Amino acid sequence: MTATPSNDVSAWERLEQGRQAKASNGGYAGYGSPAFGQRSVDGELVDDPEECQVIELIRRHHKCGKSLQKIADWLNEQGYTTKRGQPWQRISVKRVLDRLYGKVSRISGVTSQAEQNPELFPSASSDALPETIRGSMPPK
Repeated sequence: MTATPSNDVSAWERLEQGRQAKASNGGYAGYGSPAFGQRSVDGELVDDPEECQVIELIRRHHKCGKSLQKIADWLNEQGYTTKRGQPWQRISVKRVLDRLYGKVSRISGVTSQAEQNPELFPSASSDALPETIRGSMPPK
């Protein structure tokens, strides 16, 4: 005979509660692939430095007024690919910007990467960026 919890919570609900608790504590709850700019290491989300540099490039191009399609085209011309190795599309750029600016979070209660790591997303001049990023920046 199998024991059931007295509060009649299904296994699915218990799993969901556990995922939500882990996510609220900053852990990676395993909802598909981590967002662009992050990766899972030993069950925890950590920033991917190379992808964070691409996010900064996207942010700066967007701030300069480029359209989502122009940003995607530029990324493809420079040889950048998405997390899964695919060419960039405007919707991919939009999703990165939405997560960056906190418009949409994958899990409720999770702050944006910019809020969690302000040092990775400087709002200062491009002089604060490594040369590899500065060299590929559009003119101001």
